[in-house]
Amino acid sequence: MFQENWTSVTVFFFLGFSHYPKVEVIIFVLCLLMYLSAVLGNIILISITILDSHLHTPMYFFLSNLSFLDIWYTSSALTPMLANFVSGKNTISFSGCASQMYFSLAMGSTECVLLSMMAYDRYVAICNPLRYPLIMNRRVCVQIAAGSWLTGCLTALVETVPVLQLSLCGNSINHFTCEILAILKLACVDTSVVQLIMLAISVLLLPMPMLLICISYAFILSNILRISSVDGRSKAFSTCAAHLTVVVLFYGTALSMYLKPSAVNSQEIDKFMALIYAGLTPMLNPIIYSLRNK
Repeated sequence: MFQENWTSVTVFFFLGFSHYPKVEVIIFVLCLLMYLSAVLGNIILISITILDSHLHTPMYFFLSNLSFLDIWYTSSALTPMLANFVSGKNTISFSGCASQMYFSLAMGSTECVLLSMMAYDRYVAICNPLRYPLIMNRRVCVQIAAGSWLTGCLTALVETVPVLQLSLCGNSINHFTCEILAILKLACVDTSVVQLIMLAISVLLLPMPMLLICISYAFILSNILRISSVDGRSKAFSTCAAHLTVVVLFYGTALSMYLKPSAVNSQEIDKFMALIYAGLTPMLNPIIYSLRNK
């Protein structure tokens, strides 16, 4: 194979779902519906949160951040795919691919941290309700959100830069997006160092936040079980149900993609999992968080 580095590659070609020509149109329609629903739903949620003064609370402040990054994430992953399907080109420039890979990683990483911080917010609200306004004041909320965004952007940069320095054998990506695992499969050189960096960051952003979420909800459950009134328990459970649903959906997909055994190597499964990760989850988030609200 002809070896070339990133600087000599000007265009990448997506193989996408070309192995399934009979269902490509169906996949396109589903992706278009998921994208439009995700963007519209999250914009509505952000708008309502801003306009309704009753929703100017830490919970909805974090939820607005989640909706904003979901819009960015699904747009960076699905918009080029939809545009390529319409144009029939299935190509992306070098700079476009590098940007898409970075923003996808940054938004996904930020969501990992933000979801764990939202669990902490629920813990304080239920276990320390009298001190909640003092602990989760506006300054603290802004610092938590800023820290989540900064962590996501920096870890994505740490992952992206080493990949951009690899020598590649070809420019045909067996995916519908510039997903970092698909790019690594084009490398002509040893990628063990890059994979080690990715593993360390994956452990930092997946199991560790999940541990914090589990600890938070262990305290929350213990506190809920001590509530004597049925209405009080029901209100506490409903407050946490939406967040738990989103956590299971998001982390379940992410763990299956980035922490699966190396022996499991099915690119086709990864593509469909990426569709769930990039399209279905951002679409369902505003719906899930709105179900138990007036």
